[in-house]
Amino acid sequence: MLVGRLPTLPYICQVSFLYPLFLVAGVSLAIPVLIHLFNLRKYKTVFFPHTRFLKNIQLNSRKQSQVRYKYLLAARLLFLAVLILAFAQPFFNNSNKTRGDHKFQVIYIDNSYSMSVKKGSQSMLDMAKDAARKQLRHAAPGTKFVLLTNDKPASYHAEPADKVFAEINSTDLSASAKTVDQVLANAQSIMENEGKTGADLYYYSDFQQSAFPAQPDKGLMKNITFYGVPVQSDEAQDIYIDTAYLTTPVLQTGKSNYIIVHTHCTGKPPKENPVLNLAINGQVKSAASLNFSDKAESFDTLNFQVNNANWQKITLTINDPSVRFDDTFRITARSSPNLSVLALNEGQPNTYIQAAFRAYNGFRLNQAEAASAPKDWKEYNLVILNGITRIDDALGKTLNDALQAGQSICIFPGKTSNPQQLNDGLKLAGDLRITGIDTVPQTASSLQQGSALVKDLFDKIPENVQLPVANWHYIISAGLSANQQSVLSFRNGDPLLARYMPSKGQLYICATSADLQSGNFPGSYFFTPFLYEMAMQSSSSSVYAITGGTQQAIYLPLANASERNMVHVYGKDMDIIPSQRPDGAGLDVFIDQAVQQPGFYALSTAGGSDTTQIALNQNKSESLLDFRDINALKSEWKGDNIKWMSIVDGGGITDNGGSFPLWKVCVLLALLMLGVETYLLARMKTVSVA
Repeated sequence: MLVGRLPTLPYICQVSFLYPLFLVAGVSLAIPVLIHLFNLRKYKTVFFPHTRFLKNIQLNSRKQSQVRYKYLLAARLLFLAVLILAFAQPFFNNSNKTRGDHKFQVIYIDNSYSMSVKKGSQSMLDMAKDAARKQLRHAAPGTKFVLLTNDKPASYHAEPADKVFAEINSTDLSASAKTVDQVLANAQSIMENEGKTGADLYYYSDFQQSAFPAQPDKGLMKNITFYGVPVQSDEAQDIYIDTAYLTTPVLQTGKSNYIIVHTHCTGKPPKENPVLNLAINGQVKSAASLNFSDKAESFDTLNFQVNNANWQKITLTINDPSVRFDDTFRITARSSPNLSVLALNEGQPNTYIQAAFRAYNGFRLNQAEAASAPKDWKEYNLVILNGITRIDDALGKTLNDALQAGQSICIFPGKTSNPQQLNDGLKLAGDLRITGIDTVPQTASSLQQGSALVKDLFDKIPENVQLPVANWHYIISAGLSANQQSVLSFRNGDPLLARYMPSKGQLYICATSADLQSGNFPGSYFFTPFLYEMAMQSSSSSVYAITGGTQQAIYLPLANASERNMVHVYGKDMDIIPSQRPDGAGLDVFIDQAVQQPGFYALSTAGGSDTTQIALNQNKSESLLDFRDINALKSEWKGDNIKWMSIVDGGGITDNGGSFPLWKVCVLLALLMLGVETYLLARMKTVSVA
């Protein structure tokens, strides 16, 4: 006897209800039945001469009455049934299709800060979590899932619905953000680990432009069916601090310090002007009312004083009730009176260099003749060679020793017809030489944004920034070992100002002199800030405001750091060793690769006595509430493996492929049944009258 087993039929499509409790109203279907049973029609007795005629009338009347009432009862029952279904709002739930053992479902929930924007009383993150939970409830039995968020995968293996359900409940906003390419790459990796040939990726996100490209990467989409589930709000309104910076390179004790704060407003401006507060170490020092311009931005200057040279934790906050994650900007700063600068002059001292370092008490400027330069430069943070037309062997050797020790050197050469006297000393420092002179006035055409001098000076390079003009400049050739990085360059590629790192230290060479006869660089906006940055590069900075996600390095002059004595990041209940690499006489520490949560942190070696306080701020890309237009995305993100879903009012997801909503079909059927009932009643009245 052969025993067969019926194959299990896959779920083609399951009908779900947004408001299933409305189905309880189905008991109302008994009302028309009761009416038709107990509200019988009363007939008027008519007396005729012969009972035969009366009997015929009664038989005919009952027959017609029975036919009419059956149709009327059916119309009323159908009317109530489809009306109840319309209120319950049925929809086709495609998320529970049985894909077979070769596929599994990957659920990505975007929990970046931009998902904190509210739509009504719920945040977009809460809406995404509700829809994902409903997807799990309606999944086919035995379906396995992987939950991805911006923090990290909750598990690298597929898990049953109940465990993923708990992980969704614990998902909260994160300072991290992922692009769709990163999510797809994670899905591909997990799919390979699971040994699956395909996966369904449900992508719950607000589809922010900074994280979601206009066109898909076909390579990353291989063997993945993408289900886009937009969670967007039309009520996006936000006021955020774009950046803030001190007007001086170091904090000054006992004097007024000024901080400039740049804020932005997106969406409809608030009725009342927000208030900006400045606090030092938790104590409010100053406040200002924000007034936004036509460009929806505000620049405000606040002042404060400190009385000691310790690290100061500066906190700027605004009272924006709509979106809170970007209402705080943090800065750490301290007074550094020990920054010393040595200016070696050939001829008269340079007035622009004097004015730059004497403007603030954070620097100590010493000047001397280049011919009688001191033998040891270790006590100086920056050595400037001003107006130099020759570098002899003694000066060249001292220059090389300073670079080997990790110090910063800046050379403003003088104009000479015999540059070989400069080359004799430059070759002692590195593979550098002057090959000629260009006497045609030129304007610098490019500013290197990745340079250490620039990235700490500008949060964003202005489009119309005016670059310096040089009336003449040396043409400088550098070998590979010199490690050239142009800071300011001319259109033909010649550097106006370049950094060279032939050894541990940093050598800056300007291709022209620091006087107005040679160009306007000494009087430009860049001159003084560049000198400050050069002076602080040989020591740890005195001001920190790191932006998360930018992989910005923090330089620490820790010559004693090693593999056994590495720099640690200390926070509240936290001790992490971040990525770090040697740089000159110190280390570059990449804190935002290890820490994503904005706040104040301390950097030091395990047994070190010197601690550097740093401030980490959130990535401002999350504050740019610019979302992709879903209709525009559908025209580019399309194909057999790309589908678009939508979150319906009850929290579930439904196919957004253009099918007519079922509840509207129910409403149309209810209207149709109402018309049929009206027709039957009208016909009954006509027959009765006849």
